Amino acid sequence: MNRVRVGICGLGTVGSGVFNLLSTNGTEITRKTGRQIDVSLVGCRRDHPACDLSTTTVTRDIFDVVRSDDVDVVCELIGGTDVALDLVREAIAHGKHVVTANKALIAHHGESLFQLASEAGVSLKFEASIAGGIPIVKAVREGLAGNRINWLAGIINGTTNFILTEMENAGNRDFADVLKEAQDLGYAEADPTFDIEGIDAAHKLTILSSIAFGVPLNLAALYSEGFSAITVEDIRFASELGYRIKHLGITTRSEQGVELRVHPTLIEKSRMLAQVNGVMNAVMVGSDAAGETMYYGAGAGAGPTASSVVADIIDVARSDGQSGGVPEFGFIPQALETLPMVPMEETASCHYLRMRLLDKPGVLARISTILSQHDISIESMIQKDGKTGTAPVAIITDEIRESAINEAIAELEALAEVDGKISRIRVESF
Repeated sequence: MNRVRVGICGLGTVGSGVFNLLSTNGTEITRKTGRQIDVSLVGCRRDHPACDLSTTTVTRDIFDVVRSDDVDVVCELIGGTDVALDLVREAIAHGKHVVTANKALIAHHGESLFQLASEAGVSLKFEASIAGGIPIVKAVREGLAGNRINWLAGIINGTTNFILTEMENAGNRDFADVLKEAQDLGYAEADPTFDIEGIDAAHKLTILSSIAFGVPLNLAALYSEGFSAITVEDIRFASELGYRIKHLGITTRSEQGVELRVHPTLIEKSRMLAQVNGVMNAVMVGSDAAGETMYYGAGAGAGPTASSVVADIIDVARSDGQSGGVPEFGFIPQALETLPMVPMEETASCHYLRMRLLDKPGVLARISTILSQHDISIESMIQKDGKTGTAPVAIITDEIRESAINEAIAELEALAEVDGKISRIRVESF
């Protein structure tokens, strides 16, 4: 039997998961590929207690893996974009197929790396870079290949979803309190910036947008907004108005071009995406023939992410490294289309506005007048009784262009009757 020899670079959560999954399910994998897939070399700074490395060659220099004659497929599982970039480039130069779970690497350097891989006649696969165990790349690229995809929206970061879910369930726990719990549970890093500011989701959405629409990677054009300003008061108002707050990645294609944005979003409680809780991920896709489809599952962790890495290794084994007629982004490279990227100011959504107003007659009428002057209609509104001389008010507007709502918010915040900043969250109907 023609063996496939795998070299693993990095033996952390994902690397150890891949090592153990290839061992545990080896017989099943051989039945599916007709080939024996073995880990021939592991490059790691330290051994992992969950892995039995007694019969596996280990090196402390990960570059030994890409240079080894005993490795056919390199699994890049170290993360980051510096050493990982050099590692993948050298692996390709040595004629190795590469499987990675590194979304930042693909979002920043994917096109140049795919070009290098094509010229070298090897594969570069990245299913595990998005949504952990959910096979969303294959679903969009292959399962929906006959469709024109119009939009895609997803909860693609489990840390953010856990925090928002706990803030809602607990009722009185603020962002900082739940973030600390997420860190204690290992869901959030000591420095959680990539998660809470939407950077992690931005990398993933950039890749998904390219696969969905056949456009070049364009991380620089993406609008990203974190969710640390969301309060328990926002969550309560949203619930009373019939919504839940989720941190979404959204990309759409229209006559104006492609929208690419990550931000907190109000979704109607009845929508499937609004019912995804905890650390789970979900992606909804809107296409012309299949209609709305949703893909749900664990977005991180040793087992789920290893599942996607091993699936890519199996693809390489089945095809002897050939693409099998499936381009990595789903569109043949020469057919990628450079569409206009719609600036955030030109996008349109309904909006949730929460503000504190001086509790006296005529204030709401003045607020309504200013919104009307910007062609903004009020769809629904809640006003609570004021106890300290101000009253909290929440408004849902009709759909309006971003530039118009920005101007209106600036004008409202300048009023003496408005106490402090206005909280704004976009509202979508996915």
